[in-house]
Parts: sequence; structure tokens; C-alpha cells
Amino acid sequence: MQEQYSPQQIETAAQSYWDENKVFKAVADSSKEKYYCLSMFPYPSGRLHMGHVRNYTIGDVISRYQRMLGKNVMQPMGWDAFGMPAENAAIKNKTAPAKWTDENIAYMKGQLKKLGFGYDWDREIATCKPEYYKWEQWFFTQLVEKGLAYKKTSAVNWCPEDQTVLANEQVEDGGCWRCGTQVVRKHIPQWFIKITDYAEELLNDLDQLDGWPEKVKAMQRNWIGRSEGLEFSFGVEGKEERLSVYTTRPDTVMGVTYVAVAATHPLALEAAENNAELAAFVEESKHTSTTEADLATVEKKGMDTGFKAVHPVTGESVPVYAANFVLMDYGSGAVMSVPAHDQRDFEFAEKYGLPVKQVIQPAGDEAIDLAKEAFTEKGILCNSGQFDGLDFAAAFDAISAFMTEQGIGERKVNYRLRDWGVSRQRYWGAPIPTINLEDGTVVTTPHDQLPVELPTDVVMDGVNSPIKNNPEFSATTYNGQPAERETDTFDTFMESSWYFARYCCPESDDAMLTEEANYWLPVDQYIGGVEHAILHLLYARFFHKLLRDAGLVTSDEPFKRLLTQGMVNKDGTKMSKSKGNTVDPQEMIEKYGADTVRLFIMFTAPPEQSLEWNDAGVDGASRFLRRLWSLAYRHNNAGTPGQLDAEALNGEQKSLRRKTHETISKVSDDIERRQTFNTAIAAVMELCNEISKFEDKSELGLAVEREALESAVLLLSPIVPHIAHQLWSELGHGNDVVNAPWPQVDEAALVKDELTIVVQVLGKKRAEMTVSASADNKEVEAQALANPNVQKFIEGKTVRKVIVVPGRLVNIVAN
Repeated sequence: MQEQYSPQQIETAAQSYWDENKVFKAVADSSKEKYYCLSMFPYPSGRLHMGHVRNYTIGDVISRYQRMLGKNVMQPMGWDAFGMPAENAAIKNKTAPAKWTDENIAYMKGQLKKLGFGYDWDREIATCKPEYYKWEQWFFTQLVEKGLAYKKTSAVNWCPEDQTVLANEQVEDGGCWRCGTQVVRKHIPQWFIKITDYAEELLNDLDQLDGWPEKVKAMQRNWIGRSEGLEFSFGVEGKEERLSVYTTRPDTVMGVTYVAVAATHPLALEAAENNAELAAFVEESKHTSTTEADLATVEKKGMDTGFKAVHPVTGESVPVYAANFVLMDYGSGAVMSVPAHDQRDFEFAEKYGLPVKQVIQPAGDEAIDLAKEAFTEKGILCNSGQFDGLDFAAAFDAISAFMTEQGIGERKVNYRLRDWGVSRQRYWGAPIPTINLEDGTVVTTPHDQLPVELPTDVVMDGVNSPIKNNPEFSATTYNGQPAERETDTFDTFMESSWYFARYCCPESDDAMLTEEANYWLPVDQYIGGVEHAILHLLYARFFHKLLRDAGLVTSDEPFKRLLTQGMVNKDGTKMSKSKGNTVDPQEMIEKYGADTVRLFIMFTAPPEQSLEWNDAGVDGASRFLRRLWSLAYRHNNAGTPGQLDAEALNGEQKSLRRKTHETISKVSDDIERRQTFNTAIAAVMELCNEISKFEDKSELGLAVEREALESAVLLLSPIVPHIAHQLWSELGHGNDVVNAPWPQVDEAALVKDELTIVVQVLGKKRAEMTVSASADNKEVEAQALANPNVQKFIEGKTVRKVIVVPGRLVNIVAN
């Protein structure tokens, strides 16, 4: 064994061994318990950043640990390769996105290998390859045929900078989730998938996800936004058609003083035909963002349409206003307005001089002032005719029953969630497999013509898609007649919504998924950022249920356990190129070795918390690995260990062996249950401290030290696999630490012959003493009272009480 630790040499040798022996190749084996560990795959941006390193190190540690437990582990890796960043980079660098993407994949793959991640590279996928998106296209045609995907002209969120549509989930604070540009409203034909058909199941099944953080589940519950309410309709004077609204507060119906409709509602459009001012307002409203965030903050504007709605209970007439905060695509495009009990309605009424009618009063003696603001709490009905005196629940029932009896309303469950718009107008994505016929009919591309391949030999001219005006791509035939291919591409979240399943059978040419998918799925552990809570994670859950209902998988949910890792910061700020505070993983690997980087990443903070990059901490991680190496070198040169005879151990030998098995117990729990890898590492560091202080070089002493060192190497091997690979060999076990069994706790080693007890007098520590582990309370009390240090503080006093806490302390009360 060489005396000096040489990480570059050791890591190259270990990686070569793993590659040559295909150590991480995963093969389905029904006789073994499977474990599928997956980290969210990266976008091939060109270089790994420390956020990637953290994410993938966590996944690799878990995978290697589960392998040592004897499970059949699969840990795949691939590339989320479509999307606007590649397209924008290609425009900037005057190249084609495919070439740029392929080069980045090759470089980043090399970086991942240098970090020693145990991936089954035979399962590698890239979402931009036709053999992958062919099956996505095929599945979409199935959804169209089942009525689960449809096309309609819709008001959409449009990013002027990226020149494409955004789903509601992709709008953050009114801006594009990628570039931050303020989103505008636009009406264009779009393809949608009916995620709303699964809203109830997506909501209810969150209760099955015991292994998910509560924060993520809460975010999804809020986004799905289930509400119970009443859908009913107003008459409209001079019209046969009724005006339908939905409310979660039926108790306030008697306080309606106006009805608000979207600027593009049929009533508003009809009124605008003979009203130039209203027509201008309608046109202006078309440019209002469709996002909830913007609607909540936009200045509330409206105009009287001249139409009157007839209150369904009182028969009173109330005005119908066109308002910029009502969207035609949400519900019926109309809302009832109760200024006294809704703050938005109150502000609108104040602005336009509309009545404020109180119909709810506090249940207690709380004072309210409707001249200043709305009273929005639930309470007791007043000024509500036959419903006076009812509380919220009773009023909900009574008013709902009234509307139902009149045939103008019914109870209804609504959702905030909207169908998933999957059309994008950019180039670098999977083509949507549909064909537009000359008569306006839209049909799906026949299965034998899939995949519809995206041309990759293109010239990028700004953000304009090169397939939009390219007849070589768009021109086709259908049943012998001229036709045109769809030139929109899929939202890239389509690719990432099922990739985890394709990893199970990536080489299948004749099916989207094979039976092997049901062996591996669901994913046992998924690792990725919390920022994906209502984007990728919700879409993936939905897509998995679509796959299940198509008979392609049998599980209900894709991910059993979810770990959301924190950011990597430097100087208190998230690392980013724009801030100039990034640390290049490649430089760190070359300077310190991959194991040092991995150890620092895992030791510095619990995985769910932000990690503060610290150069001194990296040096500290490097020093610890050199120390571990030195401990093994010292041990190997101290002599030959004998047989470990637990019955023959002296006190010092028992103490080190106890520390070894306490460490095994703690590290096992920290990795498996708690997933606090930092405390696991700290525990092994403490064990190494005890090993370094252990001077017994007898055959039995060396046997105890060997067990402690081997345990330290095994416990650290998922975290620092290269040095563990070499040390395991140096300790006489060959090259296969990756397949070594996880160390087991010897419960007998944890039993203490003696205990250290703290002695307090009047609550202050006055002594420590060693007692027999079998001593009873009376013996412990007597020994404490006899202790010379204790005698000093009770001399001349009367001992009133002695409290013994077994195994921990004695407190003496004396005065």
C-alpha cells in the first residue's frame, strides 16, 4: 500500500474497473427485490454546475447504499434535450440546435463519469432522438382518439421574447418562467390534454405519497384547487339565454348588486357592436394577461354593457358589467359580484358607484365598517329574506336547495386546474403528430408514418421556427389528398413526463413500454428541485395515470419517495453565471479529486437545505480523506490482526468496538430513514478519531481496529466510492466494495459494562463517576454521596432528596 493518498490515480483505476466489468448494469430479476433510484435528468447546457453535482451525488449515495443492502438497483441517466435554451444558444452561436446539443451531451457525460456516478449507461436516453419521441407521438395519437387530447382556439399566455405559448404553470409573477418577460394574452389554436379529467384522482392520490415532502403535496393541492360551490344562473332581461355563474359562497347570493362578465363574453361583444367606447375596452382587455397573478394585481376596470341580470331569488334587476378581471376561458366567463363581502368586488363597486348591500354579519360582537372594506369572513345571514339567521353551512344547503328546486342551479365541485396546453411555436421540440386537411379537418398522423422527424439540418433565423415556412417539412398527403403537417412542437414537459418509464426499456423498437417497466416501476426514490412541484412533478403524475389507463403500466403513481434538495449558494447568493459566483466542478475534480467534492457536498448541509460553498470546507474534506488513508496505512504496517474474540476483549478494546457498532447503527438510520447524510459522515469522522487514538497493537487489538476501519470504509463507500474501492482492496478484500454487504450491528457490542454518570448538587454539575451498568439506584446513590467532589458541596448540609436518572445523572438536593 502506497503511503500517500493519490486521488487522481485511485479514481481513474476505480472508474476503469466499474466500466470494464459493467458493475452498474441493471437487469430485471424477479428473484431479487428491486430498487429504482432516479435523479431528475439534466438539460445538456454544456457544463455541469454544482447544483447538478449535489443532485446526482445524493442519488448515487442512495443507490450504492441500497445495492449494499442486497437489492437489485437501477440508476439510469439521460438528457432532457429539447427546449428553448438550445435553440437560443444555437441562434447566438450560429449553429444548429442538434449539433450544439450533441456536443454538450458528450462533454457532460464525461464529467458525470469523472464524478464516479454508478449509472447504467446502457439505458441512456436523449429526448431529442426520434427513437424516443416516436413513442410520445404515438401515445398522443391514442389520447386524441380517446378524446383526452383536443384542439381549440384559446386565450393563451404568450411570451413576446421567446415567441411561444406558456402553460399557466410556466408563468411566474406575470412573467415567462425562463426569460422573465411579461406575458401577454393572445388567441391562437392550441392542442390541450385533459388533465382536468384527472383532477380528483391527482388530488386524492397525494394522500398515498407518504414519502413526499408535505410542502410539495401542499403546493399541488393548492394548484389543483378543489372547491365545493353552487353553479346557478341569472335571467337576462330581453334574452332567452341565462347567465351562468359559480360561487363558493352561496350564503352571499342575496348581496349581489352587479354581475361581471369577461370582455369577450357574448353579452359584452353584442353590446360593443353599438358602443364604440365599449368596443375599445373589449380590444384593450384582449391584451390583458391570462395569469391569476396578473389578474390579482391588475387595475380593475369595467364598463356597463347596458344589459340587466335578473336576481334568481328576489327578481331584482342588477347591471351587467364587462370587466378586465374576468376571463372567458375560466368557467362561464361570468361572476356574481357581492361588494359587501368580497374585497375585489368592493373596490370595483367603489370605483363605479355601485351599491354595497350587507347580507352577512359577524357571529359575535365584532364591529365592521363596510364604508372602508368588505367583510369577507363567514357569519350569520341578514337582509336575506327567508334565509335570515342561517349560518354558512345551513345557508349553503338552503340556497342550493332553492336553486335546485327552481331548476336553475346545482351543487358543483370546481378546480383551479386547467387543461394542459401542449402546443409550442418554437422549433427545437418534438413535432405534434397531426395533419391539417384542406377542408379544415384535423387528423392524427398514421402510426406507420411515425416518428414525424424534426429536421435537424437547419439554419436558425432569430426565434422564428425554421419549419414554420418549410414546405419540405409541412407538405404531406392524406388518403392521396394534399395536406399540411402541424408545425407546432410539444411543450418539453411532455418528454420529461414519461422518461422515467422509458428508462425501464429504452431499446424497445416495437412498443412504448414493455413488461420490464412493471418490474422497475414505480421509482423508489426520486431526487430533484422543489421548483418542479407544480410543473414536472404534477405533469409526470398525470402522464403516469394516462399510461396506466392505456394498459402500459400497472402502478398508480410514478414516484414513491421524493427528496427535494436545496440550492448551492456562494456568499449567500445562489450560484449563477450572471452573478459571476459559480464554481466549476471540473476544476475542483482536477485539484482535489471527485471524492473530495462528493464528500464536501454531502457533509456541508442536510440535503433539503441550501448549501453554502466554502473553499475551506473543501480543504477540510480533502484532509479527512488523507487522514482516512493514513489510518489504513498505519494499520497495515502495524502487524497481522488475530481473530476477533468478543469475549476476550479488555475495556479499551470493548470501547472501540462499541463505538464501531454505534456508528453502524447511526449511519444506517441517517441514510435510510432520516436521509441526513451530513450527520452520517460526522459519525464516521468521530469513529476515525477513536481509531486514531487507539494504540493497542496486539493481535486482538489489531482485530478490533481492523473491524473499525473496515466498517468506516464500508459506511463511507456510497459517498466516497473511489477511495473506498482502493482501501477495501488494501484491507484484503479485493476490488468489490461496491458489492460488499452493508455492515450489520452486533447488539452485544453495544452493551456497556460501565456507565459514566453526572452528579449534580442543586442542579449544578459537581462530579462525574463511573458505575457498573448493572448497579441499581441505591448503589448509584451511595456512590454519588461518597464522591469526594460531591462531599465538598454537601458538607454541613442536610440532604433532602436524591434523584437518580438511570444511566445518566444523579441530582442531590441539600441545604
